[in-house]
Amino acid sequence: MVADFITTVGDYIWTYLLIGLLLGCAVYFTIRTRGIQFRMIPEMCRIMLGRDRKDKGGIGSFQAFAVALASRVGTGNLAGVASAIFIGGPGAVFWMWITALFGAATAFMEATLAQLYKKRGREAFYGGPAYYMTTGLGARWMAVFFAVLVLMNFGMANQTVQSNTIVASLSSLFGVNPLWVALSIALLAFAIVSGGVVRISRVTSILVPFMAIGYILVALYVLLTNLGAIPQMLGLIFKGAFGFRQAAGGMFGAAIMQGVKRGLFSNEAGEGSAPNAAAIADTTHPVKQGLIQALGVFVDTILICTCTAIIILLSGLWDSGADGILLTTLAIESEVGAFGKYFLSAAVFLFAFTTIISNYYYAETNLRYLTRWKWPVWTFRVLTLAIVFLGALIELQTAWAMVDFTMALMTLCNLIALLLLSNQAFVLLKDYRRQKKDGRMEPEFDKSILPDIASKLESW
Repeated sequence: MVADFITTVGDYIWTYLLIGLLLGCAVYFTIRTRGIQFRMIPEMCRIMLGRDRKDKGGIGSFQAFAVALASRVGTGNLAGVASAIFIGGPGAVFWMWITALFGAATAFMEATLAQLYKKRGREAFYGGPAYYMTTGLGARWMAVFFAVLVLMNFGMANQTVQSNTIVASLSSLFGVNPLWVALSIALLAFAIVSGGVVRISRVTSILVPFMAIGYILVALYVLLTNLGAIPQMLGLIFKGAFGFRQAAGGMFGAAIMQGVKRGLFSNEAGEGSAPNAAAIADTTHPVKQGLIQALGVFVDTILICTCTAIIILLSGLWDSGADGILLTTLAIESEVGAFGKYFLSAAVFLFAFTTIISNYYYAETNLRYLTRWKWPVWTFRVLTLAIVFLGALIELQTAWAMVDFTMALMTLCNLIALLLLSNQAFVLLKDYRRQKKDGRMEPEFDKSILPDIASKLESW
């Protein structure tokens, strides 16, 4: 009953408000930044692979990128894409691509602003939407509302989805008691998150590249062994996105909604989650982290989500009636044999587990915004252990409904803040481009270019 009510309200927000605002902001930011997500891809890669300035014990750009990507690359890339295709048809893949291609500009905006308004902590910088809503807009009420939503989404509901998926996959494959799997996952997660953001960033910077490259290689194998079926696959995607029969049958709207919803759940562009990771980097200019987080959207959706779509569509099982992780499992088994189920279980574990520890950091950052006391943080770490354990054993319907509902409200708050603060990000981008044009390899930010807010920028 509760899940049905939350789902109905969430769908109303998505259908009549958020999709239009989300895509509208993405197009607007793309135009105002002159297609930064397309024109500056080489610069994004240079920053990610290069050595940025980093204080002793600080966190570099790549580590911040890895924390954000760890949260982006999760069950949404495996089960979420499959569900989008199951409900919205192959056309949903196209709308996922659109969400990512234009949404990367939104990711740039929110990450740049998070860097601009970041705070200096004992171990590392910290920040995010709650901080630029407070300092930039002076809207503490909005920041508090947003922080509470983050705790509900990333601290509770989303953690349940991730841990449940891990336990379901491993216990069924190896015949292990779900209780022991759930307890092991919870204890391992607690051991990492108890070390704070420094330990989280180190773990994700090792696991994220490993898991992403492995999954891409398997999808590439499937693609190369089905070269003749590629035109048919692309036909399914584009006909599903624009076909008359799909529009007449109502599938057109389902394709758009599922593509945008699952695309956002996966790449988080505009949602306000990744900026919490973007703020931790010690870098010479806010735009650098904006560029890196825009690249993260491409890696998540254009690469990882597309890998899942390729495997499912080329297997021919997309309309078999299977849904979620079951559909992905059947598809990968049909293409690579028995090895597929073992590989997918490993992928589920790595994707979901790194998401759990990154989600925890997002929640802790916003908890620290709400209170300066230390005991709530340690209480929340223990609570996270319990949530990961119990979440693996309960019914997921309510958790998924809560994820969609809180994600919609978070995105709505964040987009409003981005629109109101957007001119500051545009000034930063103009300054960065000017310095690059003048031949400066590593542009440095001087807060005097923003005289109206210079006194508020305590970390620059």
